[in-house]
Amino acid sequence: MEANMVGLPKHEKNIASSFLRQGRSNRAHTGGVTDDTELGRKILATHESNERGFYVKPVLAVIGVIFNRASEDIFKFTQGSITQWDIAVTDEKVVDLPTRVISAISLEIYSKCSAGVDVHTIVLDVLQLVKHYSWEVKVLLVLVTLMITFGKFRLVVQNYTTNPLPKAIAILKQLPEILEHLHDLKPTLDALFALIGEIIDTTNKLVEFYDLPEIIAVDANVPTVVYWTIRSIVVASTQMFSLTGSLPIDLLTESWELSSLAHKLNNIKRLHLVELLERCLTIMQEKRDEEAFRELERIFTTPHLDNTRALSTLFHYKDGQPALYDCYLKRKVATEELSNKTVALFITDMNLNLQRGQEYKILERIYQQKKHSPMKMDSHYEIVWVPIVDNWDEDKLILFETLRNQMEWHSIDHHSVVSTVVRRYIKEKWNFNKKPILVVIDKQGAVVHHDATNMICIWGNTAYPFTINREKLLWEEMRWSIDLLIDNLEPNLNAWIQEGRHICLYGGEDMEWIRDFTIAAKKVARDAGISLEMVYVGKSQIKERVVSTIIDTIHKEKLSRTLDRDHINYFWLRLMRMLESKRQLAKFENTTHDHILEGITVILSYDSSDYTKGRWAVMSKDIGHMVRSKGTHMLKALTEHRLWIPRQQEIGFVPALDEYLKDHVQPHEPHHCTSLVLPSTGALPDVMKCCDCGRLMETYTLFRCCLE
Repeated sequence: MEANMVGLPKHEKNIASSFLRQGRSNRAHTGGVTDDTELGRKILATHESNERGFYVKPVLAVIGVIFNRASEDIFKFTQGSITQWDIAVTDEKVVDLPTRVISAISLEIYSKCSAGVDVHTIVLDVLQLVKHYSWEVKVLLVLVTLMITFGKFRLVVQNYTTNPLPKAIAILKQLPEILEHLHDLKPTLDALFALIGEIIDTTNKLVEFYDLPEIIAVDANVPTVVYWTIRSIVVASTQMFSLTGSLPIDLLTESWELSSLAHKLNNIKRLHLVELLERCLTIMQEKRDEEAFRELERIFTTPHLDNTRALSTLFHYKDGQPALYDCYLKRKVATEELSNKTVALFITDMNLNLQRGQEYKILERIYQQKKHSPMKMDSHYEIVWVPIVDNWDEDKLILFETLRNQMEWHSIDHHSVVSTVVRRYIKEKWNFNKKPILVVIDKQGAVVHHDATNMICIWGNTAYPFTINREKLLWEEMRWSIDLLIDNLEPNLNAWIQEGRHICLYGGEDMEWIRDFTIAAKKVARDAGISLEMVYVGKSQIKERVVSTIIDTIHKEKLSRTLDRDHINYFWLRLMRMLESKRQLAKFENTTHDHILEGITVILSYDSSDYTKGRWAVMSKDIGHMVRSKGTHMLKALTEHRLWIPRQQEIGFVPALDEYLKDHVQPHEPHHCTSLVLPSTGALPDVMKCCDCGRLMETYTLFRCCLE
């Protein structure tokens, strides 16, 4: 390589040696300017205006083509192999560059490098040439000069062994020896290409930053980024001048110095530009999200002709593809297809046990009823499953497909149709928190119920169109009676009521009490000359093996009728949903003398209290007067039947039993310890009165984990 220095005048050799020393010793700092504030002041002093500029994206595309093709394995190209980068260069009509400025920059860098001027001074002189251009364009113009030299070198390297013209140029520029020793220069070339790649990436980030629509003033750190990017270009240019014979080959910098400069530029880019860009993008995204959130609020508080606008805002692909999916017909569905229907959004988390939940089973049952009677008025609705998951992974995607394939209603087509803003809206405005909810949107796109699950569990399709007003009307039609409690869970109920029979529902898990109570009740019925039907309804939160054993024992000993296990679970779910429904409506109306709410609360208290061990019973004659009591009290009253037979003959069996409980059994109870366990995801009351004494109950937090 010394041959490259042969023939140089003595003063040129000294200049080359000086620049080489400067390149190796002074590249890491700013030519004597060590104070960042002073450096920033000098850089800003070179900037006069942003009046000149051009569309930079096509230029970046061309630079990308040059770099990607030119930085391919350079050693393979010396053997004439063809590049894999088959990319069309941007139309020259689109790329409109100030060629005189580019030529001036190239000449400035070359002449100053040849004269041994320090890099810092060269950078400031170059900045004077581009003082009327915006910051990102300054860098781009200087980068263009480097890429032209870089591309020329690459063309010569690729073709000089196979094409006479590049070979002749190489000979005149004294390149054959360099080309023959390319393998020896591999570490330097690799480091150089890495540095140029870092320069291009930093330039792209600058362009991206200034492409933001809301940039008002330049950030204080941007001039520093511009300075170090141009400084890196100058250093890279000296390497290219040396490789192309314009400067002595001895000016090539050590590979570790180039790597160090690339590392420094990367750090400056990351600290001063990437983080700034990310902050700007985050702020802009937050602003867009907030605007989208307000738009959702406006849409759901504004009357519409149909629900298309509301549904398409909630669920959409960016390319306008159908966002919903018919799980039964296995096809995509546009939101417009639901415009003439009430839409119930079944919003859940992604849970493997979703289908085992009672709410899911109830929803499945009423949907089957809807499908079998499509012309009925209460069938004009559609259910759409909307799983809300913040972080989707492969397992959740597989579970989503698995669950969806087992459904018959509609669902979202893909999780991406539910945006982050919509997820936030569902959580904040519709109070979704993992527990399944059923948000109802009517045909005009208004939310008529934020959670109709209670209505569905209590009344099924009779609750259509699932509005809060419909819920109020249904409760107005109800009275505290045996048929409200058990509904259609006992198929013989209507016949018993028509025949005027006495009906008893009882619960608990104490088999000894169950045996004593049922035997005593049957004896009293015989003595009183009444027909009595008894139904065991189990206990909430009871383990399956326990309730199975109790049911089997009751049937084996023929103590009474029982609900099956599924109906027992539904009985208690429905009772809890009644309480939640009443509590929700209590926010809008006075429930001081609500006998239904009082009765539900009492039974749930009996079931929850350790003191009663879940033992309780109610008795009624058809749908008339109903008496309720703890299991021990009811058993005591029955065993003392002979004491109130006269009153029974006067006022009837059920009123006499109620009177005896209140006057002779309950007042003599030495103490009581009543509790009521409510799920934390429901509508929790602020205060609760004891069903035994009327005092305000204390509030505790219970954590429970029950596994079979």
